[in-house]
Amino acid sequence: MSRRISRRAFLKSGSLAAAGSTLSAMHVSCLSRIFDVVIKGGTVIDGTGKPGFKADVAISADNVKAVASEISRGRARKVIDAQGLKVCPGFIDIHSHSDSSILSYPTADSRVMQGVTTEVTGNCGGSIVPIEGEDARESWKDWKEENGIDPDCEFSDPASYFGYLESTGISVNHALLVGNGTLRSIAVGSKNRALSADELKGVVRSFELCLDQGCAGLSTGLEYVPGNYSKVEEIEALTTIAARRDVLYATHIRNESATLLESIEEAVEMGRKTGVRVEISHFKAAGKPNWGKQEAALEIIDKARSQGIDVKADAYPYTAYSTGLMYFVPQWAEEGGKDALGERLHDPSMYKRIRHEVEILVDNNPGSFNQIVIISVKTDANRNCIGLSVEEIAEKWSVEPVDALLRLVEQEHNAGFVGHGMDPANVEMILAHPYVMIGSDGYSYAPWGMAVEMQPHPRSYGAFARVLGHYCRERKIFSLPDAIKKMTSMPAAQMHMNDRGIVAPGKKADLVVFDSEKVRDIATFDEPHRFATGVEHVLVRGEPVIENGKHTGARPGKIIRKT
Repeated sequence: MSRRISRRAFLKSGSLAAAGSTLSAMHVSCLSRIFDVVIKGGTVIDGTGKPGFKADVAISADNVKAVASEISRGRARKVIDAQGLKVCPGFIDIHSHSDSSILSYPTADSRVMQGVTTEVTGNCGGSIVPIEGEDARESWKDWKEENGIDPDCEFSDPASYFGYLESTGISVNHALLVGNGTLRSIAVGSKNRALSADELKGVVRSFELCLDQGCAGLSTGLEYVPGNYSKVEEIEALTTIAARRDVLYATHIRNESATLLESIEEAVEMGRKTGVRVEISHFKAAGKPNWGKQEAALEIIDKARSQGIDVKADAYPYTAYSTGLMYFVPQWAEEGGKDALGERLHDPSMYKRIRHEVEILVDNNPGSFNQIVIISVKTDANRNCIGLSVEEIAEKWSVEPVDALLRLVEQEHNAGFVGHGMDPANVEMILAHPYVMIGSDGYSYAPWGMAVEMQPHPRSYGAFARVLGHYCRERKIFSLPDAIKKMTSMPAAQMHMNDRGIVAPGKKADLVVFDSEKVRDIATFDEPHRFATGVEHVLVRGEPVIENGKHTGARPGKIIRKT
């Protein structure tokens, strides 16, 4: 089956969302009411994929009240001049990991400066809550100290976590998925075995409790310990609940390289068996030996959808991914946790086996040790490794690259790295596909505090601006309305956030005003802590968070609870 789908079909897929976005033909200058904010003179790109149109947008409280050809300035307490600019819905980052970093950066500067107004967090099988057990609480205490979090910050479940965020205030809206890896860790730690019947019941019960408290769905990280120890039956039990409760299942599949196609089929099969809404996270074919699988991977999605299975994907607009060095450690060597791994690394026969398997993994993805660049460490002794490839570190240490990697694993455990492993043509193919949305896979950061000690992937600062500037304006892989749709109404529909994602009366006033000729990402792999440019105004729930390209300090964001 061809993966190509016509623009008409793509627009038709948003017809449900488009129903509420009809431009009012009336002039509202005659109305007696006073609006809190009127955005005047801009070109509205409403999020449905339809062409832009000139209109004013009126806001009262946290809702859009009118979209009309002319709204008198005299009817507004505040006027935002959007002449020559585009007005669109706030961007919904459907794949974020800010559930932890939002505690350090509640103003979410790296996100709102590029137009993000809502984040869907708790992805890849790991969510910040629930926190249970003494070991978990000790780890939580250590993490707070490492990241400069208020020591009085306490929560243990979604309800208390949401309550904490609402009491401190955040600048973006926030929805949370529950990680199956988090639930599994609470149940059995990092044991590589199937859950017993009672253990599985406990995990399912914990998941349902999290949903009762407002979580938006389930995520899996099937390429990471302990998620990769999960058997199909465990995932099926959880996705059955997700389907019954009508929430999303977002999956970091078991493998994004050597067994990419089989891993996608596993995700699709969950949708087939349980009816759950499936989203494949950060869709990619990683590692040059696997680049040729990309089109076939997209065809699996097309075929599944033609069979009535609700499956989509998200992707970020870069040719490099980012995760931790434990990614390269064989699963069997990780069982039992950090101490058990340390013992294996000190056993000569075990070390030889681990070393060999790491070399095979790296050769497949990303392709060489030179393509693995360290971006964060915990110890001061290895701080000078940040920004260097493993190959460069090996040369400095006078060891083989594989030994340098394993020394970092032993000393840092899960040091962060960027892997330059994707094909530029494949990235464009993925982003342009009608059923792929934009997700950053990033964090809420700012160029101060603990974040500047890292050299993170630039996607945290630039993903959405890069879509608009590089891929839309420069590469022209899709139109501006289609690009906006992938960042607004599509993720809103995917999350069943029916009150946002479109510029229309009655929708939440999460809005972005930007210059389509100037918007661009300037964060780079060498200098990632740089804000995007060209986004002039961002409103969250009707309150300006960005004005004239500057953060106002406002924290109007809310928790979006699934009910």
